[in-house]
Amino acid sequence: MPHPHHLQPGTAGQAANDPAWRDWSDAWTRHIAVLTGRGDLTVTVAPGAGGGAPACFYPDARRIEVDATHIGAPDITNPRRPGHKRLVPTAYGLLVHEAAHAAHSLWAAPPGTPPIVAHVADLLEESRAEHRQRGRRRGDRRWLRHTVTTLLDPGDAGVDDAWHAGTLAALLLARVDARIITAKDIKGVRAAVTTILGRKRLLQLRDVWRQAHLTADTDAEQMLDLAWRWCRILGIDPHRQPNTPAADPGVFAGMLAQALADYLAHTAGLTPAQYRNQQITARFSAPPTWTRREPTDAERAAARALAARLARARTHSPEPDTRPSAVPPGRLRTRHAITAQAQMAAGAMPTATPWQRRTQVPPPKPTLHLGVIVDASFSMHPWAAPMSSAGWILAHAAHRNRAVTATIAFGSDVTLLVGARQQPQHVLELAAYGGSSGFTDAVKLADQLLQLRQPGRLRMLAVVSDGDLPDIDPAQRLITTLHQAGCPVLWLRPADLDGHTFTDTTTLLVADPVQAIGHIADAATAALEQA
Repeated sequence: MPHPHHLQPGTAGQAANDPAWRDWSDAWTRHIAVLTGRGDLTVTVAPGAGGGAPACFYPDARRIEVDATHIGAPDITNPRRPGHKRLVPTAYGLLVHEAAHAAHSLWAAPPGTPPIVAHVADLLEESRAEHRQRGRRRGDRRWLRHTVTTLLDPGDAGVDDAWHAGTLAALLLARVDARIITAKDIKGVRAAVTTILGRKRLLQLRDVWRQAHLTADTDAEQMLDLAWRWCRILGIDPHRQPNTPAADPGVFAGMLAQALADYLAHTAGLTPAQYRNQQITARFSAPPTWTRREPTDAERAAARALAARLARARTHSPEPDTRPSAVPPGRLRTRHAITAQAQMAAGAMPTATPWQRRTQVPPPKPTLHLGVIVDASFSMHPWAAPMSSAGWILAHAAHRNRAVTATIAFGSDVTLLVGARQQPQHVLELAAYGGSSGFTDAVKLADQLLQLRQPGRLRMLAVVSDGDLPDIDPAQRLITTLHQAGCPVLWLRPADLDGHTFTDTTTLLVADPVQAIGHIADAATAALEQA
């Protein structure tokens, strides 16, 4: 989900007044007058400050909060020295950004404004306030650039629709015209937004945010008029749709999310794969209460047995072929024979292969991409231990057979048990408790790790769950999307539990949790044999 909005009316939240950060709060309270030209503001720096956002400005309380997480340790530098900002550029950029709101966001949406209109006006205010701050203090652009990625969230590009494309345009493309970032910085984002909106609509939106940049700091009427116009361009009627649109949970992320991730990775100095792994680790790591243990002898034996089965499946039904050989019998290849004689005449070890013989060889097999999604809700408690073993067994068997597997657990949250191409040394014991609302996120994570919708590869998704989900419709649409993309879905349901049966799946009722591992192995083996 996107960050909570960091320009909040009303009373400031009760940020923890950590004594360790008092020097930072005092130093930045004195400094904020320089950034804003106002002498009535206070700054609080503390872990968790900002009301859930990296930083926040509370106009009514005349207070700015900055989350100390973006600084690190309080003794990293002396906040009273002018040069301290170079050691904490992101945190100082957050302070400058909130200072821009304190100095220039002097309007508020009146009561009765549709929430979607107020939200769009706030989006436009982001680049407008920074544009005004840069115009007043030119050197602040350096620090504002450091905050752009911090104030973004992957949820800003949840799906490829006009609303989310417009959101990225307001947050990134508008900052180019505000001269905070450059067009080169967001080249990929612009291409994705243009693909979805079209050039005509994007030019219309650009005219809106450029007019916002010229709007006076106190002109609420003009900002809201521009927000209404923005909604009309995107085909949204705030009278009929007053609330801010949310990403459809039954739709996979697309080019907007990819473009945003590439931008965030480049800004962080990482490759897209490194950035993706970093985000997955931060978001889907196992809870600290889950334990790890050494694999048992039975699990090691099961991994070896499955690896042997997969190896046999890869070599199933040999086909006639020809192979080069250095010695007869076979058909002589004249050119290679001459090359071999020349090599021997030169005193070199001959590497040419003059003969070609017929043989039986296994047909080339594609790499198997297998995702396993395990239900970790309370009703699936008896299945927790066997499925923990399954993740370890599948990962080790796949590692020996050029296969890629990932095992994901879902309950109220999503946990990555075994990542793609990992060979874990220990078995992670999952704990089954809570609800099952994380299924759609688990499917999207499996697709992200294994590219299950990408054609031209051997893919399969196995789900171990009773199917008792709170989001049946979005879950069904995700499954249907995978099915239509050529990714079969195997659904293993406990025979003793009631639940929902999804279409576009191969559903099996399983009485013994241990048997589920065998069914997954059978399906993987059959997929390789038939490839």
